Order: sequence, then C-alpha cells, then structure tokens
Amino acid sequence: MKKLFKERTDNIFLQFFRYIFVGGTAFVVDFFFLYFFSDICGIYYLISGVLSFIISVLVNYIMSTKWVFNQENIENKLVEFNLFIIISTIGLVFTEILLYVFTDIIGLYYLISKIIAAIIVLFWNFIARRVMFYGMKT
Repeated sequence: MKKLFKERTDNIFLQFFRYIFVGGTAFVVDFFFLYFFSDICGIYYLISGVLSFIISVLVNYIMSTKWVFNQENIENKLVEFNLFIIISTIGLVFTEILLYVFTDIIGLYYLISKIIAAIIVLFWNFIARRVMFYGMKT
C-alpha cells in the first residue's frame, strides 16, 4: 500500500492508477463547476465548460506534479507548467468538440456528454503528460 500511495514511482501502472484518482478528483471539480456555471448561473454550457476546465486544471496540476509523476527531468517549473497547460488546452479543445457533438448533434444531455468526453480525453492527457515527464520510455 505504501508503494501504491506514498512512494515516488516510475512504474506506468502505478502512475496510471494515481492519475485515475487525480483525474477523478479533477473531474468532480470540473463537473460540479460545469453544472454550477450552466444551471445555477445560466451560462451557455460550452462557455461553462471552459471556465470549469480552468479550475479543474489547476487542481489536476497540483495533484499530478506532487503525487503522480516524478518531474526530476524538468528543472524549470515555469516550463513544466506551460507544457502542462499546452497539453491541457489540447484536451480542452477535444472536450469542447466532443461536448458539442454529443450535445448539439446527437442530442445528449450536456452532463452526460461531459462524462463521455472526459473518459475519451483522459487517455490523451495521461499519455501526453507521461511523455512530457518521462519521454517515450516505459
């Protein structure tokens, strides 16, 4: 259990487990604020999606860099943060496209669309962040 939750690791399976946990936490934050901005504040769901995403990315960044990935190969934290934001922004573009397709074209409720989009984009985010911190090694 200690290795699973506390020790630094380069093991891709342990990192993926941790990433799912961190991503799940960030998703709950994202989902809550998407609902809050859309249904409580009355903001269009695609705009709410961007706002909620920004909040969840900050949560994800803090948790990911402290717990999931060892970032010893990136000494400049500003560069690290900028790379994280670039990867996240690409994930946001994917998410917004999927939200639009699933909601406006297919006709799903926007929160259901968000769940589906999050599952799809999760794999992009994990692979891109792992490559960012480790390169292509396994």
